[in-house]
Parts: sequence; C-alpha cells; structure tokens
Amino acid sequence: MTETETAFPTPFSPGYLALAERFRPIFKRIAVDAIQREAERILPYEPIAWLKAAGFGALRIPVADGGLGATIPELFGLLIELSAADSNVTQALRAHFGAVEDILAAGTPDRRARWIPRFLAGDLVGSALSEAAGNTLGSFETTLKPEGDILRLSGTKFYSTGTLYADWINFAAEKDGQVLSGLVSATGESVTRHDDWSGFGQRLTGSGTTVFDNAPVHPGDVFPFDARSKYRTAFYQLVHLATLSGIGRAAARDLTEQVAARRRAYSHGAAGTVQTDPQVLQVVGHVRSLAYAAAATTLQAAQGAQVVYELSVAGQPEDAAQAAIVGEIGVDQAQPIVAKLVLEATETLFDALGASATIRATALDRHWRNARTLSSHNPLIYKQRIVGDYAVNGTTPPAFWMVGGVS
Repeated sequence: MTETETAFPTPFSPGYLALAERFRPIFKRIAVDAIQREAERILPYEPIAWLKAAGFGALRIPVADGGLGATIPELFGLLIELSAADSNVTQALRAHFGAVEDILAAGTPDRRARWIPRFLAGDLVGSALSEAAGNTLGSFETTLKPEGDILRLSGTKFYSTGTLYADWINFAAEKDGQVLSGLVSATGESVTRHDDWSGFGQRLTGSGTTVFDNAPVHPGDVFPFDARSKYRTAFYQLVHLATLSGIGRAAARDLTEQVAARRRAYSHGAAGTVQTDPQVLQVVGHVRSLAYAAAATTLQAAQGAQVVYELSVAGQPEDAAQAAIVGEIGVDQAQPIVAKLVLEATETLFDALGASATIRATALDRHWRNARTLSSHNPLIYKQRIVGDYAVNGTTPPAFWMVGGVS
C-alpha cells in the first residue's frame, strides 16, 4: 500500500495486517481490469475465482476449524479494501458471508458439521430470498414440497445477488404455511440463473432472476427462517456500508491520481498548476475526509455485530438478543450517514477536474452510479424513522426487513 492509502481507517487488531497482506495482492489484481469489466460488461467470474482459491470465503471460519479466524470488524475492513478495487465483487459475495454467519452463530452441530467443510473447500453461497412485488406482504410464492426423502423447491426469485458465481443458493420458501430458509445447489438440476439485472449501478453483481423448477433440496439443509444469526439484518446492511465505504475510498484514490497527473490548468485558477491550486487541493482533501468518515463509521458499527456473535457462541441468548437490538440501531444510524458521505464524495470529485473527467474511459461516473444503487436498498427514510422511534419510544427495530417477500 502507498502512504496515502494507509491514511484510511482499518480495524485496530493484531491479526488484521496479516490478513490484509494475504489478500491485498489479489485486491490489486482485481482493480487492474475493473474499468474494462465495467465498460464491456464482463462478469467477474475470474476475480471471484481468485478470491475463492485464496480462501477468502473462509475468512470467518475459526482457526480451530481450519479457517482464517477473522473477527467481524476484520472481515469488514477487508471488504472495504475489496470494494475499493471492485464494489461489484463485494456485493456478489454478500449472501455468502451472511450464510457463513448463520452457520457460525446459529447453526446446530449437524449444520456446522455439514457446512463448515464446504466453506473450507471454497464453496460460495448466493442469494434467492427476494421475490418481485405482487405477493402478500410477509409471504412467499416459492414453495417447498416433500417428495420421498427429499424436498422439491419451486418458484421465481429476483435480486438473487451472487447466484451466478455461487455453488449454493440461500433461498426462502413456504412449506405448509411456514416460512423456511435453506440452501440448494446452484448448479443442480432444475435451477436456472438469468443474468438480467438491468440497474444503472452495480451492474456485475449477478442480481437477476433465479428460477427453481422442482429443484431437489436435502431436508438437512432446510431450517426455520428465524433460525439464523440474531444480527443477520445488521450484518447484511453492514456489507452495504462496507461496499459504500470502499466506493468512497476508490473515488478519493482516482481523484488524487487524476489531479496528480493533470497537466492542464485554467487561466482563472488559483495557481499555475493544478497540483498547487489550493482550491483543487481543498476538494481532494474534502473527498478523502468524506471517505475516511464513511469507513470509520462502518468499522465502528461492525463492533456491535461482533459483540452479538460472541454472546451467541458463548450460549447467552438473552444477552445476545439485547445486544442485537443495540447493534441494529447502531447500523441503522450509520446507514443514512455513510450513504450521504459517499454520495457527496462521488459527486464532489468532479469539482476538482475538468470536463475531460466525464469521458467514458475514465469511468468516474461508476462510483456515483454504484453508490446510488447501493444507497437505494432498504430506503434510508425508513432507517431514520426506526432510529427515531427507538430513541423516543423504545420501539424495537424489526428483526428483518420484508416487503412482499423481499427481505
């Protein structure tokens, strides 16, 4: 890392530097072709394969079980760095890390024994929880039905982020009126994954449609929807915050590099060169400060999830449940601020550059488009209302978000 890159926040832990040194060469490699992938819509199969081979998906598996033993803040520190290289890759892995947390913090011994070896082998998990609008609030049209010794999964999912790159898919479905969650092979029979995500940002995340047509599911891989980690909602939002923070860092990096390399100055500027123009330097400093604040806020919010995890694995469910409320409110408070910081950073950077910065080859617009797309998940106004309701009335935040089957 360069001296200016080290000026961004990272977790204060003894193990973080070793983890970062292991993966930073891969992050750097991923960043090299990020603009080309964006311009030519090249899905990041190769970057994800590099991370998979290096054991990135097993970051949170305890050392005693053969994993890398990263804490939750350490994981999010690495996700911020990965997002600075290519935010699409981080979002594509969001469901995987959520599935790992469910196994670690809430998995039965049988589930742990079944899934930890798979994670250690490099298996990745995608998401197929959400459905398009139209079904009843809080329900799913996707169903599970028994057939002999297995279950059959049928239905159509949207926002199925990461499924194109996954070995397994985390789904939600109904069986006999009960909402269940489970994991099904992504490459098995009767599973069709469509690359039809058409958003203007985060274009390469594989967040399109997945269709299950009587796909076989092992009963041991199905469990009640609420048999997941107590901090699951906070965790999934923290991935968005880490991704946003990485985008802010990338915007600051690209702005710094472009100002340093710029040879054309304005006649009415404040100096003979852009590099010595105090107004331009002020913009650079402002954008870096915005990115710094976003990352620092995200890493602080991640501490709350770590507390809940530790209480959960220590067998203190009541304390974990109470800590989960505090942790969720912390993330809810952080989300609108991080989003606004990064959106401002990705817009303001153009003030220090000329019209040439809008040339497509620079791809500077991708930072705002990606940040705007991520900031539109789970509307910010609802987060602020929930925080206010908790502060004034002590109202517990929702255990998870659901909108007509979308969670």
